[in-house]
Amino acid sequence: MGNLVAIVGRPNVGKSTLFNRLTKTRQAIVNEEAGTTRDRQYGKSEWLGKEFSVVDTGGWVVNSDDIFEEEIRKQVLMAVEEADVILFVVDVMNGVTDLDMQVATILRRTQKPVLLIANKTDNGELQYNAPEFYKLGLGDPYCISAMTGSGTGDMMDLIVGTFKKDTDEILDEDIPRFAVVGRPNAGKSSIVNAFIGEDRNIVTEIAGTTRDSIYTRYNKFGFDFYLVDTAGIRKKSKVNEDLEYYSVIRSIRSIENADVCILMLDATRGVESQDLNIFSLIQKNSKGLVVVVNKWDLVQDKTVKVMKTFEDAIRNRFAPFVDFPIIFGSALTKQRILKVLEEARAVYDNRMMRIPTARLNEEMLPLIEAYPPPAIKGKYIKIKYITQLPNTRVPSFVYFANLPQYVKEPYKRFLENKMREKWNLTGTPINIYIRQK
Repeated sequence: MGNLVAIVGRPNVGKSTLFNRLTKTRQAIVNEEAGTTRDRQYGKSEWLGKEFSVVDTGGWVVNSDDIFEEEIRKQVLMAVEEADVILFVVDVMNGVTDLDMQVATILRRTQKPVLLIANKTDNGELQYNAPEFYKLGLGDPYCISAMTGSGTGDMMDLIVGTFKKDTDEILDEDIPRFAVVGRPNAGKSSIVNAFIGEDRNIVTEIAGTTRDSIYTRYNKFGFDFYLVDTAGIRKKSKVNEDLEYYSVIRSIRSIENADVCILMLDATRGVESQDLNIFSLIQKNSKGLVVVVNKWDLVQDKTVKVMKTFEDAIRNRFAPFVDFPIIFGSALTKQRILKVLEEARAVYDNRMMRIPTARLNEEMLPLIEAYPPPAIKGKYIKIKYITQLPNTRVPSFVYFANLPQYVKEPYKRFLENKMREKWNLTGTPINIYIRQK
């Protein structure tokens, strides 16, 4: 089961710097000006062999103190409701502020693990300011410096130590897990109802906790799979606080527990930024992908030319990963519903593909010899052997070379494209590693 860590706190305490430190990226913009993070950031992190998702709560509005307080309250409430672990970041240089006290008041009510992180402890003297934060009533403050990395190793130990033990439901590992994801009003509920709306006697639900995923077994029309959904649909009064943030956090839950993601797009609105956010989550989690352009019945011009233009636009927005099936259909009229399931099953089979080592070398080595990696500093790179790694989540291949450090990303993409031409790997990401021979 995937774990979700949310970073909360008032503006300018170093949340984005900590997010970049945890995810080993520079994805979040860091600036001295308060309120720089307007959009939510989502990333993956790993520590002691445990992988988890990280959410940097942003969305600050800098017009007035009242709006500040309201935005912070919404972010914290959302984090408390959805996350497994909450990192409450405070500034050891500024001490306790009124906004810190308001956030702490909300966090004291939750049963979730809350770690109080005293950031900006850039030297030993500043740690003596940390005891002031005991007044927040959230236990020991942990002194770190997100900028230099000081103390973050111990903090990561604490984070993974709070994760619940894996208590996966008893599921057949040979049966694929499909998740229907997409932004609000794209037709997720409609297509799920179209899948399982009738003959409910063949549907069984294996439920986890309120926050965890539900697996609905579907086994009719020759298909057999688990449909992954997250339980605990909220009342509308709780959803309308921040629909976009809510939908992406829910998508994280579904994506992490699926093998193949069915991404719903709205034919009447095209590809929007929210769709790209969810697509990037699918990519970061290395999941299979099927894109469904829903509400195709509402489009006036349904010619092949229009369909091709729409398909090209989708692939351009999702580039560089463009090898995935796109289906134009309607959940309302059930147009091409079975085609969606057929493609999802095909993508799952592609993820499970095993290519014999002899065949890999037979097909790829002559091609590599004809188009070798470019020489660097007068040194010629020779790839001599290829094999597929066993027991991996996605097809992963190792190319053994004499100078692996000189094989750059463009050549890896060339190898990937040639492999996709020779084998059906549609819909699934693949990993290519270059290792020393």
